[in-house]
Amino acid sequence: MKVLKVKTSLKEIFMSVSTLEIFSIGIGPSSSHTVGPMRAARRFLIEMKERELLEEIDSLKVELYGSLAMTGKGHATDLAILLGLQGETPEGVDPDAASHFISTIQKNKTLPLFNRYPIAFDPELDLLFLRGKKLPFHSNALRFKAFSRTGKQIYTQLYYSVGGGFVIDHAESKTQETPKAGRMVPFPYKTSEELMAHCNREKKAIWQIVLANEMALRPESELKKGIFRIWEAMQSSVQRGIRTEGELPGGLKVQRRAPELFKALSRSENSFAEDPTLVMEWVSLFALAVNEENAAGSRVVTAPTNGSAGVIPAVLHYCQKFLPNFDDQKLIPFFLTAAAMAILYKEGASLSAAEMGCQGEIGVSSSMAAAGLAALLGGTNEQIENAAEIAMEHHLGMTCDPVAGLVQIPCIERNTMGAVKAITAARLAMRGDGRHCVSLDAVIRAMRETGENMKSIYKETSEGGLALQVSVAVPAC
Repeated sequence: MKVLKVKTSLKEIFMSVSTLEIFSIGIGPSSSHTVGPMRAARRFLIEMKERELLEEIDSLKVELYGSLAMTGKGHATDLAILLGLQGETPEGVDPDAASHFISTIQKNKTLPLFNRYPIAFDPELDLLFLRGKKLPFHSNALRFKAFSRTGKQIYTQLYYSVGGGFVIDHAESKTQETPKAGRMVPFPYKTSEELMAHCNREKKAIWQIVLANEMALRPESELKKGIFRIWEAMQSSVQRGIRTEGELPGGLKVQRRAPELFKALSRSENSFAEDPTLVMEWVSLFALAVNEENAAGSRVVTAPTNGSAGVIPAVLHYCQKFLPNFDDQKLIPFFLTAAAMAILYKEGASLSAAEMGCQGEIGVSSSMAAAGLAALLGGTNEQIENAAEIAMEHHLGMTCDPVAGLVQIPCIERNTMGAVKAITAARLAMRGDGRHCVSLDAVIRAMRETGENMKSIYKETSEGGLALQVSVAVPAC
């Protein structure tokens, strides 16, 4: 594979987000509420350790604001923070062992920082859900405070979980930069117009431009290994989802549907020629399987969020099952193209439902999947951009109103809809010549403006919409 070699200069320093950061392996049920807070908690410990303050800690207080406070219980934010304070990472934590760790903390009222430095900690008193309080920069805010034996505050830090598992601290929020900022890449872009200009000038596909940027960060072999590992994790989540039966946790008494649907489809005597809609049922099955696993707190791939983790695996499983000549090498253009779209949404709007509503999760994942599928099908850059635009255009205005603050209703089914829309968008774009009236940049701007104008009750707070229309006998979140 030929890769364009480009000289870089200091003028090309750019905040580049890698494909392997867009797609990260972690645990459910939420990238903003579970993955991000776990990373923030561990980062707080690392900062304390770097300042040689870790051994001085006698007690901790954790304050949750905005959406984290309103729906954090249903999204397992408290459990994620406790795991992060033990030094666990979303990528490395064992979901099956997590419940034992948490029950031990709750029983003994003791928290072992980094699993090594025990301090007194009562989750009911020291982990505070400040419902109704919101900080200006972002709805997903959490503050850590560390105290010495004399009660003196020795260190504090404020973090924001900004979507997709990404975390920034208060200082970084003022410059709107991430800790990864400053990495050199040959083809910096923040808009689709800039990305397409690179493609046209260099006569390269979108995925090749992204590949050149990735190779400024890591060897190509390491990138490919990471992509194949992501695909393996997606396949594993589908397989677990179609064989694991029972009721999802949380109190809504939602029964897993993927196992029965898989059995029904496997037993079906109808051919795809006789009933073409079976294809869409298989797509729905793949999406259900992943997001039922996510709702159960199992391991999934953030793509680009946990709430939308089923869309891209469903589309890729569709490719694997129904497209001729599919092989693992086609994963490279798919994932790199999808990552390019995620970067555009991250730069131009947000991946956070607390800011954008569900258009920032299901909408973005559907747009990413549509672009990736169009690239896999051999589409032109213009057709790929068109596919991404079509998918998002028909998710604009989607609210995030989870019932009881759980990533179950309507979140699980929304992944099936997002996957089907992605396939439809890609197929429509491939039937055209790439020319379209609404640009991708325009639809991203519309998404941002819609999210900004959307009332907070429809943005992951469970204070409005569907969340108030369903009567459930579960504790308030």
